[in-house]
Order: sequence, then structure tokens, then C-alpha cells
Amino acid sequence: MYNFIQKFHSGWAYLALLLLVLAVVNSVIGMTSKKEFTAKDRKIALFALIATHIQLVVGLILYFISEVGMKAFSTEGAMKIPELRLTMLEHPLTNIIAITLITIGWSKHKKGATNESKFKSITLFYGLGLVLILIRIPWKLWL
Repeated sequence: MYNFIQKFHSGWAYLALLLLVLAVVNSVIGMTSKKEFTAKDRKIALFALIATHIQLVVGLILYFISEVGMKAFSTEGAMKIPELRLTMLEHPLTNIIAITLITIGWSKHKKGATNESKFKSITLFYGLGLVLILIRIPWKLWL
């Protein structure tokens, strides 16, 4: 079971990142070209939101059953080991913050009165979320 969840979490990350990058790029293009915010733009942002939330749920499940997740806190000196600290604290905490920002961006875009404000909310919040996710991916374990 652990192996399946770990592989799913790693594999789904590619889809989540692809959709998130697509949403950010689409919003930047929409904002700079001053185009209308259409149903297509909403769906791209929504699919990115859903994909990142699924990634979070699977990641939290993995965190609680993994030896490098919550169980690692019982390891003496774990915070002094950079790889262990990344997987047990920095990666999950940063990604929770990132997905919170993405969720805020989704909520703010719905309240936007203009096309520009909708694109701006998605660009800003999804973009910040993407940057946070990218800086805390455990690249050595993932690639």
C-alpha cells in the first residue's frame, strides 16, 4: 500500500505541476493581452486547483504512513539532517502554504469584477504557490 501511494504521489505531481504551470501561463497571457476571462480560463484554473488538492491529500496520507514523514520526528537529531528535515517538515509545510495560496487565488478570482482582476488573482496566487512548490520538491528523491 505504501509503495502505491508513494508512486501515485510522485506521478500525480507531474500532472499537478503541468496544470499549475498552464494556469499561470494562461493567466499571464490573458492579463497582458487584456482578453476576456472565458469558461476555458476558469476550467484551466479549476483543474489546477483540483490537481493540487488531490496531491495534497495523497501527500498527507503518505506523510502519516511514511518513515520519513511524521514518524521521523522520533528520530534523535532529525532536524540536523537536511534530507530528513526537508521531507518531514519543509516539504509538507511549504506545500500546505502553497496550496492555501492557490485556493485563495481561486476564491479571489471569483470575486473579481473585471477580466484583468480575475487573471491577476490567478497569476499572483497560483504563481506564488507554484514557486513555493518548486523550491521545496525533494528533487533528489523525485527525479
